[in-house]
This record gives sequence, C-alpha cells and structure tokens, in this order.
Amino acid sequence: MKYLVSIITLGCFAAIIYGFSIQEENLPLSHKFIGSGTLVLFLVAMPLFLFIYSKGKKMKDYMLTEENIKKMRSKESEKPDNQ
Repeated sequence: MKYLVSIITLGCFAAIIYGFSIQEENLPLSHKFIGSGTLVLFLVAMPLFLFIYSKGKKMKDYMLTEENIKKMRSKESEKPDNQ
C-alpha cells in the first residue's frame, strides 16, 4: 500500500514538473497539469498517506488534554535546575 502512495506522489510531482516545462508552448494545458497534479497530491495522496501511517496509533496521545498538560508539567518539574 505504501508503494501505491509513492507511485501517486511521484506521478503528481511528474505532472507538476511537466506542466511547468510546457508552460511556454501551451499555457492552458500546462495549467491543467499543474492543477491536477496539485489536486491529486493533496486530496488523494496525503489522506492516503495519513490513513496508512496513523493506523493503530491513539489520537488521544497527540491531543492537548488536561491529562497531557499535567504530564508535561510534571516532566518540567523533574528536570534539574542546571539544564
């Protein structure tokens, strides 16, 4: 599955680069390549990447809750004064 994300990402970058390279000859077509590459990158590849690599992780660990704030404050008080 991660190879699919890599292929989609490389394809998007290739479309964007190709769009910039043909900008002199065919401006409307270059805008279509650049726009479609950007659109697919952010609406398909990025959510797919996030779905694959965040599977099995607890979102509560990454949220700023009262419990996590207390943990951070207790870690600060455990540090020595000279660091």
